[in-house]
Amino acid sequence: MVRLAIDLPKIAKVTNTAIPVLIIVFGLAGYFFSFYFHFGTVFFFLLTLINYYYRHIQKPHAILRNFGILGQMRYLIESVGPEFRQYLYASDTEERPFSRVERAEVYRKSKDVDSSSSFGSLLNFDEHEIKLRHSMYPVDKKDSTPYSLTFGEERGIKNTYTITKPFIISAMSFGALGEHAVRSLARGARMAGIPMNTGEGGYPKYHLKEKCDLIFQMGTAKFGVRHKDGRLDDAKLARLAKNKHVKMIDIKLSQGAKPGKGGLLPKEKITKEISELRGVPMGKDVISPPHHLECTNARTTVKFIDHVQRVSELPVGIKLCLGSEHEFRELVEEMKKQNIFPDYINIDGAEGGTGAAPKSFMDDMGIPLFKALPLVQQILIDEGVRDRLKLVCGGKLISPGKQLMAMAMGADAVYTARGFMLAVGCIQALQCNKNTCPVGITTHEKDLQAGLVIADKAQRVSNYVKNLEHDFIELLASMGCKSVKDLTPERVYVPGKAHA
Repeated sequence: MVRLAIDLPKIAKVTNTAIPVLIIVFGLAGYFFSFYFHFGTVFFFLLTLINYYYRHIQKPHAILRNFGILGQMRYLIESVGPEFRQYLYASDTEERPFSRVERAEVYRKSKDVDSSSSFGSLLNFDEHEIKLRHSMYPVDKKDSTPYSLTFGEERGIKNTYTITKPFIISAMSFGALGEHAVRSLARGARMAGIPMNTGEGGYPKYHLKEKCDLIFQMGTAKFGVRHKDGRLDDAKLARLAKNKHVKMIDIKLSQGAKPGKGGLLPKEKITKEISELRGVPMGKDVISPPHHLECTNARTTVKFIDHVQRVSELPVGIKLCLGSEHEFRELVEEMKKQNIFPDYINIDGAEGGTGAAPKSFMDDMGIPLFKALPLVQQILIDEGVRDRLKLVCGGKLISPGKQLMAMAMGADAVYTARGFMLAVGCIQALQCNKNTCPVGITTHEKDLQAGLVIADKAQRVSNYVKNLEHDFIELLASMGCKSVKDLTPERVYVPGKAHA
């Protein structure tokens, strides 16, 4: 079946060119033929002024800056969307990976407007719903203990790193995202006082430009810190680690959206600058190896962790999506045997997102977060090493309720990527891998990026963090907890599980 495709960017360019041309056409017609043609002249003149305002003056709406008057159609349709969906199309809770209800909460938080609701939840309440357990005796928020988490303290290293909010911007590279998006997130992270993971994009040029705290991610290809054969270049890593804004190193062993497969950057998104920063050729997809060349089994993986810790002299963590419980336990046993532990383990749920991945991996590989996290926590406890490292996690944790659930199941802090993408204006167009993102986030097209105003979006990131933290503290207090250290699995209701 042939799909009728509409090239909206091209149509928008034609429209934006045609409007001022029509002023001239009607003006000449009014001069030579009939005065009445000047009504068209006035109409298109006003349309040109409106279009100019949309594209070059207003800053909050990237769609209007990129598409002009044509982009206004989206907002007109969106304004009657709830009515259309109610009778004809998907409901507010049906869309994936995030429903309109979930996205709307992030939008409201990022815009710093009221995110309260009324009349009742739109979510299902059945045997599949995981819920937080409130207390009959909530604590006063003023009695809450401020959050603080220090990475590297277990090893007693000099360069420990402390966070004061439990939220971290998850790995998003320059490559997966464009310059404006990276700078918006990094500037917003600095304003909010939280760290940002660089993703496996090589030297983090635009992350560093905004001077936020960074967690440098070393993917399996080691872009930015590699020899030509793909092995670690100690000198490059040491130089990078000395940058005052690089606070930790993140060794990515696997990723929730494509576990068992290396990263993928489509050739459409590789610019000359990205080619230079990553040290890869243009014109062909960049596919990272499925594993680090140094990591072929539990023994060599633990040795590699130790090596990175010694070279960088920073807290070093590992990121993985849980597959085999046996393999993970074997890894922990090897850590005990060598007496070498990462400073944190980041568990990425199989529901995690990415800029590009084979659909079969995204749909059918890996264990979801709320299944994996309790397993990992229990293995660490069983092996008597839970106090040797921190545990963080990610996987659709865009709301404070889900974040608290994860922390009650064992996490010390949480990552989110798509939450922050929504905060800077992502509309879930699902074009991240095509370099055609309509709001200028996952594209390197200058015309599309121009719609994303860095200062405006950075403020939205800061607002999102502020309002996440507000709701997080309120929920924690309602559970009768003064601090996240009071959270236990018993604070979460899991259907089908025996509870005290």
